[in-house]
Amino acid sequence: MLQLIENASGYHKRLAIKSDNKDYTYRQLLDASAKHALTLLNGRSDLNEARIAFIANPGFDYVAIQWGIWRAGGIAVPLCIKHPYASIKYVVEDTTAEAVFYTEEYKDLISPLFSDFTIRAVSLEAIPTQNGNLPVIDSDRRAMILYTSGTTGQPKGVVTTHQNIEAQIKSLVTSWEWNQDDHILNILPLHHVHGIVNILSCALWSGACCEFLPKFDPEEIFKIFLKKEINLFMAVPTIYYKLIAYWNELPEEIKIQTSDILRDFRLMVSGSAALPVSTLEKWQEISGHTLLERYGMTEMGMAISNPYQGERRPGFIGQPLAGVKIRLVDENQEAVPDGTPGEIQIKGPNVFKEYWGRSKATEEAFIDGWFQSGDIAIWKNGSYRILGRNSVDIIKSGGYKISALEIEEVLRKHPAIKDCGVVGIPDEEWGEIIAASIVLNDQNQELPDLQNWLKDKLPNYKIPRKYLAQEDLPRNVMGKVTKKDLQKLFREL
Repeated sequence: MLQLIENASGYHKRLAIKSDNKDYTYRQLLDASAKHALTLLNGRSDLNEARIAFIANPGFDYVAIQWGIWRAGGIAVPLCIKHPYASIKYVVEDTTAEAVFYTEEYKDLISPLFSDFTIRAVSLEAIPTQNGNLPVIDSDRRAMILYTSGTTGQPKGVVTTHQNIEAQIKSLVTSWEWNQDDHILNILPLHHVHGIVNILSCALWSGACCEFLPKFDPEEIFKIFLKKEINLFMAVPTIYYKLIAYWNELPEEIKIQTSDILRDFRLMVSGSAALPVSTLEKWQEISGHTLLERYGMTEMGMAISNPYQGERRPGFIGQPLAGVKIRLVDENQEAVPDGTPGEIQIKGPNVFKEYWGRSKATEEAFIDGWFQSGDIAIWKNGSYRILGRNSVDIIKSGGYKISALEIEEVLRKHPAIKDCGVVGIPDEEWGEIIAASIVLNDQNQELPDLQNWLKDKLPNYKIPRKYLAQEDLPRNVMGKVTKKDLQKLFREL
């Protein structure tokens, strides 16, 4: 039996899921997932790694379907509920899924699949009661395919085994001291490792409760906080920014009450994108918590984290998680000295098995057994600091390697700037020049004279040459700025 399922068998009466104003125990989750598994098997003894795509709102049904796919021996392929049909079709076609498991609210969205492909439709509304035995699933089997954001071409399917997922969970449960009395609010997309592994799977592994809010709503989030049931919270920087904006508008007595409750939380985490220091400091004022920043990717789950116990330094991502090996190397794959930028490379049982159907891309992703992240960092004073992604956040201009994240952090300190994104755009003379997209607090205001303002804050070669004012930055569903889109905007100017 899979360890995650085996753990749940020891928590029968405990509360596992809160969603849609209902409470569900581990017993109910095990029963529902077994029913879904038997439906998928439909008389077969084992799905033998058949790909099963599924789409459901975050909540009990999502988890029961996911577990049902795993317990039947299938590979779970979660579909993003915010994606258009073309993106869903791409994933189903790329994985050659044999079935799509769906809830009624997504019937119209996915119905074209059944004319475009020969594929089995499994509706949650029409699940019969079946009897039978479930297969024994080895941990080295493929378990899940999650798709990358596709910033360097078509999205690739990242294949993880049950063993990979268990390693990712164990490292976080150990490092962040998860326990069965924890109660976490999950507001993140469930086609992404942050929501699936860091929150949902860690909670259920530990016998804790995972509560769902299907749609981001600051008012609802604060209402849930005020119930004093939640003691962990994880989100992306954009969400913290929006929660801060909402908190600023609250009456003073509610602000005080909310802050008092937030101070009693056990842990608050930020990830999936660089956390602006200004956001960290403001949330610290509100909650009393220094947000724990960590580093990970779809291909490896989490690999580096600030300590649960100990100092968390703004701008730093901490140390390797339990069971994970990290090295920093230069272009020649040589280890770099402390304080020198290098590419993060990772080795460990948490690292994915392969890119689905892309043997060449899989081979190119590794060197001597180390996964090449493409992210650049330095090791300084006992902690890693991210400088950016090699392809979009490290700007090569006039012989310098410049961190876009560093420039963004300085720009955000300007009183007129709400947010910004910095990229490099091709230039015949300099290789690349620095360009900054600016989101102003007041959309009716003209761009301030940032060139002069930056002169005593950055060396000249780090000051942007081009500026663009936007109402908002282009982002993916996780709130991460899509820098390729920004670069395209500047090239079209």
